[in-house]
Amino acid sequence: MTTYDVQFWDIEERKGARKTSYRVRWVAGGVKHGDSFTTKGLAESFRSKLLTAAREGVPFDAASGLPEPMLREQNSRTWYQHACEFVDMKWPRASGKHRKGIAESLATVTEALLVGDRGGPSREQVRAALYGWAFKANERAAGPPPAEHEAAVRWLADNTVRLAAMCDPALMRKALDALSLKLDGTAAAASTVARKRVIFYGALAYAVELGRLPVHPLHGVKWIAPQNDDEVDRRVVANPAQAERLLLGVREDTPELEAFFAGMYYSALRPEELLHVQDAQCELPSASEPEAWGWWHLSGATVAVGEGWGDGDGAHESRSLKHRGRKATRSVPIPPAEVAILRRHREQFRPGRDGRLFVSRRGPGGRYFDTWPGTTIPNNSYTTVWSRVRARVLMPVEAASPLAGRPYDLRHACLSLWLNAGVAPTQVAEWAGNSVRVLLKVYAKCIYGQTDLALRRIAEALAEGMRSAAK
Repeated sequence: MTTYDVQFWDIEERKGARKTSYRVRWVAGGVKHGDSFTTKGLAESFRSKLLTAAREGVPFDAASGLPEPMLREQNSRTWYQHACEFVDMKWPRASGKHRKGIAESLATVTEALLVGDRGGPSREQVRAALYGWAFKANERAAGPPPAEHEAAVRWLADNTVRLAAMCDPALMRKALDALSLKLDGTAAAASTVARKRVIFYGALAYAVELGRLPVHPLHGVKWIAPQNDDEVDRRVVANPAQAERLLLGVREDTPELEAFFAGMYYSALRPEELLHVQDAQCELPSASEPEAWGWWHLSGATVAVGEGWGDGDGAHESRSLKHRGRKATRSVPIPPAEVAILRRHREQFRPGRDGRLFVSRRGPGGRYFDTWPGTTIPNNSYTTVWSRVRARVLMPVEAASPLAGRPYDLRHACLSLWLNAGVAPTQVAEWAGNSVRVLLKVYAKCIYGQTDLALRRIAEALAEGMRSAAK
């Protein structure tokens, strides 16, 4: 219960056998309160704060006798405590990859919210404790921190700012600036900054929701985020001849991955979709129809999340298609050139134990196992193959450029080809698993010939108008 009925008495001096104390006394809502201090100056400072609050019409809490802002600050959790609770709230419904992103973002901003570094662990130890234990809900629930993180966790619990201090715009600007830098101090990518800011914003919104903050602290901060350029760099887009050379190079280097990369180039599939697809979900036409098309019938994705972030024991987790419901599916066409590659893949390599079409078939030292059922292909495995093949088959000037620098650039090449071929953006977006807005925003610079086409159509319209006027 709050009250505006507050009365104050003079400071009482209490002389003891060994020391003298000074007691501040007041009444709030008919309830007597008091607090003792070791010096008169401290007592006068505290009493002055109470008097100022009463004169400004701030409500007092009758039970504690404190003005509401002081009570809120006294009861305020530290940022570390709140961040851990935010992780616990998000953990059950978040994917492994999102959990990892939350931990990374909160670890970055926590470094900017320390009250000091005196007597504290190193920056590396702080990040290791946050990322490796504190912001892993399952690890914290299992018990105390391991020995290597114990000292850092104990120090962090007492050395982050209280939530009440988060209303300081200067502190919030400091936190946002921290999100815009990488560990080495260089500028982070705009997309990374945007992703981390969303998570930090959500953590503060959760504090408002729980009544731990009166307003959202970021609303009053005029901070300009780095401009996010989502458009694909047309220099990474391989033309059909270059893509064919690259796929042929993969066939010669690591034949079991040729069809994997072909799925990205010919059907614009994401790597995680190919890692998830089963043999039964790859519909190929009869061998007697060499010009016929096939179809992918996608039902999910297998994403690399790292050990300890998913609900299982492995480093990968299966989830729904990107931006789709749990039971959603998507069908994507397979052109004849890709059909031939997939047919050859089926003849040479049997599916994994769970029916997946693309599984790891290499052991230690790169040794190939013909009958090994296989597990999920590690990301660093297929990216290493791609880097090796790219360096070998591309001309020096091409290899020195961004051309097809990542396997994912094959998907960019496919979608650019479809759009330049005149396929309706709505159809391309459906096959790609994107929205039309995102598709056109990302691939705007990769659509060739649109200016000439637009000018020709305008000229034709003007000519038609002149002919009509002359009649």
